[in-house]
Amino acid sequence: MEEHSFDLNNTKFLKDIEYPVDLKKLSLPDLRELSDEIRDFLMDTISRIGGHLGSSLGVVELTLAIHYVFNAPQDKIIWDVGHQGYIHKILTGRKNRLKTIRQKDGISGFLKRSESEYDAFGAGHATTSLSSSLGIATARDFQKKKFKVISIIGDGSMTGGMAYEAMNNIGLLKKDMIVVLNDNKMSIAPNVWSIQNYFTDLMLNESYNRLRNKIWNLTGKVDKKNSDRLRSLAAKIEGGLKGVLTPGMLFEALGFRYFGPINGHNVVNLVKTFEEIKNFTGPLLVHVFTEKGKGPSYASKHFQKLHALNPFDKSTGIELKKSSVPAYTKVFGEALVELAKRDEKIIAITAAMPDGTGLNAMAVSIPERYFDVGIAEQHAVTFAAGLSTEGFTPVVAIYSTFLQRAFDQMIHDVATQKLSVVFVLDRSGLVGSDGPTHHGSFDLSYLRLIPNMVIMAPKDENELRNMLYTATLYKKGPIAMRYPRGNALGVDIGEFTKLEIGKGEVVKEGSDIAILAIGNMVHNSSVAAKILEEKGIDAEIVNMRFVKPLDAELLRSVFGKFKKILTIEDNSILGGFGSAVCEFAEQYGFKNDILIHGLPDKFIEHGKPEELHADLKLDANGIAEVAEEFLKRKKVIS
Repeated sequence: MEEHSFDLNNTKFLKDIEYPVDLKKLSLPDLRELSDEIRDFLMDTISRIGGHLGSSLGVVELTLAIHYVFNAPQDKIIWDVGHQGYIHKILTGRKNRLKTIRQKDGISGFLKRSESEYDAFGAGHATTSLSSSLGIATARDFQKKKFKVISIIGDGSMTGGMAYEAMNNIGLLKKDMIVVLNDNKMSIAPNVWSIQNYFTDLMLNESYNRLRNKIWNLTGKVDKKNSDRLRSLAAKIEGGLKGVLTPGMLFEALGFRYFGPINGHNVVNLVKTFEEIKNFTGPLLVHVFTEKGKGPSYASKHFQKLHALNPFDKSTGIELKKSSVPAYTKVFGEALVELAKRDEKIIAITAAMPDGTGLNAMAVSIPERYFDVGIAEQHAVTFAAGLSTEGFTPVVAIYSTFLQRAFDQMIHDVATQKLSVVFVLDRSGLVGSDGPTHHGSFDLSYLRLIPNMVIMAPKDENELRNMLYTATLYKKGPIAMRYPRGNALGVDIGEFTKLEIGKGEVVKEGSDIAILAIGNMVHNSSVAAKILEEKGIDAEIVNMRFVKPLDAELLRSVFGKFKKILTIEDNSILGGFGSAVCEFAEQYGFKNDILIHGLPDKFIEHGKPEELHADLKLDANGIAEVAEEFLKRKKVIS
């Protein structure tokens, strides 16, 4: 492995850059060398701790140019998703804290208003920059203030419908705004943006560029007076061609003045472009081509262009440490392929997350029944609804936090019609380093209130497979399965077994207290029971499996046996699993003492899941402590 020898003090320029004002002391040629220094610094830091690397490697020159020309924080720079924001953080007072990014008590991996005045708008999910920028520009005009609003959208965000809704409104309102389209042909995985493919093909078309260069060269061979006039005419003709044949057609129809495409790695040219247009009025769009993962030679071979990585060898890109136990994501992906080979009606759908959801296995094995719709969760759900009406079994795999975006579609397009759509929610509970915008803290709550929805969570990878199998056989309406990020437990995998809807199981019998757990909290609760046993406390552990419908028969048995009942979940305590148990008790007149233990009513910051679980007393030791204290507590009778 290559030694990490990067030393900021040995850099020519970066060591003296703390804030954007420091950039303005440099010449344009200096920015080229600074770009290389920043790229090396970023590679060295992220190779040690992991993080979102590829997108930020691709916007080094673009970020430098924007901060060189504009005056943040007076001018508002809004980034679409924080994957692109690492260079921005380096240049805005957080260079020396980059080594803490996504670590507990460190800086966020995304843009965060509470972290820096330079972060004009928080960005964890995609396609938010244009709408928020329009709001900022509108507020500026109401207050008669003078500052620039610059939005950087890209890395796949233009596949999201919200971006076009915003562009339509921006063009209508004619606000002074600069939109930079960072066109890197990628989101997290290779882009599915059909318009982008047209842009790229045209701009790189040999015939188009040969004709353009010939006209320009010929007009330059006449005398100066006529040369300028002819070149002006040629530019107008080219502008007309662009209006018909190039991206300008789309963006100018939406009310934008279009500039580009521009090489996003020519920092000098970028600076000159921004200098030329910064005082123009109205909506402006600068189309920039960048290379995701630019720098290391192995980036081109990486499926996601180094999008998000664990610590790795920076000379090879190889991850340093891998577990022998498969991730839940991998278990799901492989199980779905097995089932899809048995049942030709199974269709897989993801929203720009094939690798992250495990559906890359389906894409390779049965590509004709795999669909990546881009960053378009709403469309994904209604697309699935349509498939269901024709007798297919769509499996929609989306991160828990991203599926929030399709809440209305789940209700209106799926549940009201009792359509058989399988929802698979990866990254449920506390996901770790990505923090509050990515924690799956609310899915049990927002799913549970939807009529006709069945909700389940597996205790281990074998149960995950059985739940998926059960879900594909369920034909009475929507059904959802949620599971955590990270490695499974390493249990033996058996043949697929159909589970009875709404039936849980007693994992360990006890006599002093009942601990009702859901999903990955079953394992933690089981370990907690061993800790309690050493203290003379006999806890019964129940794997409820289903949050909706609850196992009424099992609950009646538990309520009849125990005075103290503790519920455990890695979901918000408001409206989640514990709330469902309390509602059951109230509905049927049980007066047992019930304690709901889960995620508190606040946004949880970033950190490793095990660190966060320990802080929130959701690890084994914490659950044991909560149970012991609960047993000592006298019930308050109102």
